Amino acid sequence: MKKTFAVIMALLSAAFLFANGAQDAPGTKSGAKGAVIKFRYWADNTDYSKLMQSIIAKFNAENGKGITVIGEESPWDGGAYSQNLFDVKMGGGDIDCATWKLTATPLFVNNDLLEDLTPYINAWSKKNDIDQNIYNIMKKSGGSDKIFVMPWNIQVLYVYYRPSYFKKAGITVPKTYAEFLDAIKKCTMDTNGDGKTDVYGFGMRGAKGGQEPWGSFIYGEGGSLENLTSAESVKGMQDYIDLYKKGYVPPTATSDGFNEIIANFQSGLTAMTIHHTGSSQKMIDKFGDDVSAFPFPAGKGRWTSMGDTETVVFKSCKNKEAAFEWVAYLATGEGQKMWCEGTGNVPVSKTVANEPFFQNNRFMKASISGESFAGIIPIRDTTTEWISITWPNTIAWALTGKIDASECMGILQKGLYGK
Repeated sequence: MKKTFAVIMALLSAAFLFANGAQDAPGTKSGAKGAVIKFRYWADNTDYSKLMQSIIAKFNAENGKGITVIGEESPWDGGAYSQNLFDVKMGGGDIDCATWKLTATPLFVNNDLLEDLTPYINAWSKKNDIDQNIYNIMKKSGGSDKIFVMPWNIQVLYVYYRPSYFKKAGITVPKTYAEFLDAIKKCTMDTNGDGKTDVYGFGMRGAKGGQEPWGSFIYGEGGSLENLTSAESVKGMQDYIDLYKKGYVPPTATSDGFNEIIANFQSGLTAMTIHHTGSSQKMIDKFGDDVSAFPFPAGKGRWTSMGDTETVVFKSCKNKEAAFEWVAYLATGEGQKMWCEGTGNVPVSKTVANEPFFQNNRFMKASISGESFAGIIPIRDTTTEWISITWPNTIAWALTGKIDASECMGILQKGLYGK
């Protein structure tokens, strides 16, 4: 009798769940059927806007579950996009998911606005198609072991170099940090014999934005951005100072920004400089085959800066399985391929990155090779001021001898961490 009663209750329970729509476990797909997802994004230009709309249309037509993504474009507006999005969500706006910058993560996490994607990713069949280091960066941005941000596309800094200059200097592509420093020295040349340097080994960026290539030197000596006052970090800073003091970089390095380091490289004044694929077409247009790239070499440590654009799903989203299907499509599906081929950004999907379009591009290959050791400047309340004011001013004092390497790193540590 008890057994019969249990069977009847189980059948009634199953019927109830069927009639009312059972909740799917995170990462499963059946709950995604027929959902409508509102997706907010920004596009840097009209071509990117059209590309995103075509990706949305393709997903809607081919996902096989009746999921409909409605794309709502919003301007980047000099970074105000993130604040505007925050205001909308705090006001109860019904946006389900959005394109993203990591710097916005703490604000949204602290206000409990983002869905924890960890269980969805752990149950996802394509989880391992993205490098674990990329997931670690996503975790770090949220300040916990949870993944609130879904990888999408990135920009990874590498070293540009002129093969003809390397040949003249009698060197090959450096494989270690020590070899890289030696290559800078040897590529600093007086090519016309007038006793003056007319080619500098490296184009140093001492103005705002220079903290990204600078970080590679700190890690090259075994230092880190987490502890700027360690002996290893100070040694990396000393390497940086020595490049300037010994004349291996242009004397204008203290005030050189992006435009200057690119102009100096394109004019032939420097043999190497650091940037990403965003400038590669200009380099090819200028030099043809006489320009190439390599990932920043390993020393006692290894790091390169990563620019980012990701996606998030909001906690208020009523169809999270469907939203995850969409952001997963952008991360490893056809949406990843279409976006990265169309914009020239670096794919996070290993499968997409291994396709000929990317592997046959020497600059893409250098970027992809850097994914496993790429990172970001720590995201803190102090970061914006540190990048804009503290770092360039302090570096200028150090390069010109007003403070030594240890004093410099002490100021930078206090400016970023408050102690």
